[in-house]
Amino acid sequence: MNYSGELRKMIVHLNDDNSVSYKIKLVDTDQDTEELIDANDLIGKDVSFEFTGKIICKSCGRKTKTSFNQGFCYPCFKNAPESAECIIKPELCRAHLGEGRDVEWEERNHNQPHVVYLAASDVVKVGVTRLTQIPTRWIDQGAAYAIRIAETPNRFLAGQLEVALKSEFTDKTNWRKMLKNEIDDSIDLEEVKWELEELLPDDLSQYFSEDDEIISFDYPVLEFPQKIKSLSFDKEPIISGKLLGIKGQYFLFDNNRVMNIRKHTAYSVTMSI
Repeated sequence: MNYSGELRKMIVHLNDDNSVSYKIKLVDTDQDTEELIDANDLIGKDVSFEFTGKIICKSCGRKTKTSFNQGFCYPCFKNAPESAECIIKPELCRAHLGEGRDVEWEERNHNQPHVVYLAASDVVKVGVTRLTQIPTRWIDQGAAYAIRIAETPNRFLAGQLEVALKSEFTDKTNWRKMLKNEIDDSIDLEEVKWELEELLPDDLSQYFSEDDEIISFDYPVLEFPQKIKSLSFDKEPIISGKLLGIKGQYFLFDNNRVMNIRKHTAYSVTMSI
């Protein structure tokens, strides 16, 4: 069976038993349609992606030779609100001041409640996401466990709080260790969280969360890679093999090969199952 369209970040869902479900999203910009494919059903089967050679900007819909920042053409990379610097550095957000690349977009997305959190795998990392993106953000990062630290009324304050904690923790995910499922089970996120309370500046401590629920994630994986070989359409137009699992936004193929689906956002492909 074949499916065609432009790749988007996979849609994720956390089930009641903490298992993670994935759906592949393919978009046809010209026809203004989309198709969702249950990715969990593909595990253990042969899957093939063939890149058509076209990249269609996910923001403006124009053809681009190069994808910038996971799916933008260069003008949109420079000007679209979804690609603003405060996406990566929330402490620079100005939505709460009624400013930004697109004030209405900023109001809807950044001048909204945000959560500062701890996520654990081989180490503990600190991160920020919009309240409505929990637990999606944790799953996208391939976290083993996660806990809330604080909830703020906007992205700027969440960014300020994150900066205050960066001296203690990284804000980066070691994607290779994450994909090999190298987890430090000795990490006690609740204990770590409460040790951080005294590190918060007085003006930010009011946002500290007393919600100590630790969320764990069971990813659909038959076998984790022992080494990592990253696959890219920029180097090979056809990527195929037996799908052994999905973690974060990665397909885990046989022979230790991995494909970052999110990195290939806006790439037009034909998918064969």
